[in-house]
Amino acid sequence: MPNFLSLENAGQVPPLTSGQKFKVVARGSFDYVLYPWYGSLAGISQAENSEPGFGQGAAGYGKRFASAFADGTIENFITGAVLPSLLHQDPRFFQSGKGTFMRRSGYAVSRIFITRTDSGGSQFNYSEVVGSALSAAISTNTYHPKSTIINTASGPRFYGSDRTLKNTASVWGSQVGYDTVTIIVKEFWPDIHRKLSHKPNKNQ
Repeated sequence: MPNFLSLENAGQVPPLTSGQKFKVVARGSFDYVLYPWYGSLAGISQAENSEPGFGQGAAGYGKRFASAFADGTIENFITGAVLPSLLHQDPRFFQSGKGTFMRRSGYAVSRIFITRTDSGGSQFNYSEVVGSALSAAISTNTYHPKSTIINTASGPRFYGSDRTLKNTASVWGSQVGYDTVTIIVKEFWPDIHRKLSHKPNKNQ
C-alpha cells in the first residue's frame, strides 16, 4: 500500500507545508497499487449487488470502480491535505516501534483520534474523524445512486435512494475502519519488511 506519510524513528522533524501535504497525498492517492485494490472492492460490491442502482455488467462494474476510486481519493485529500492545512495538523503517522504487540497496536489505533499538530503538540484528530465524515457525505450525496427502477426477469423493481443518512454513516464507518486497519499495518510494516528482506549469512 502507499506509505508515504509514515515515519520510523522520526523524533523531531520539521512540519509539512500545505503544498507538501497536497503533493504527498496526491502521490499516494494515485499510486499504481491502489488500482487493483479498487478493482477488488468493485468486484465484491458487484457480487453482493450493493447499491443496485449502479446496475450489473461491465457498466455497473465501471461505476462501482469509479465510485470506490472517488471515495478513497476524496477522503485522502480531505483527511490528509485540506483539513490538516486548515487546522495545522500533521497528517503523517509517527510509528512507535517500541513495546509489546498490544501496546503498539493500541498506540496505532489511538492515532485515529489523536494526532500531532504542526507545532509538535497533540490534538484531537479532527482531520481524520471529521474529514472522513465530510468525505462520506460528499460522495454519498453526489455520485452514489439515487432511487431507480431496474427491469428484472420478474418485472420492474424499485430500489430506494442510496443518498441517505444511513448509507452516509455506513460509508463513514467503513472509511474509518479501513484507516484503522491501515494504520496498524503501518506500525508493524518496518518489522515485516525487515524480516521479508532478511538474507541469511552465507557463513552460517
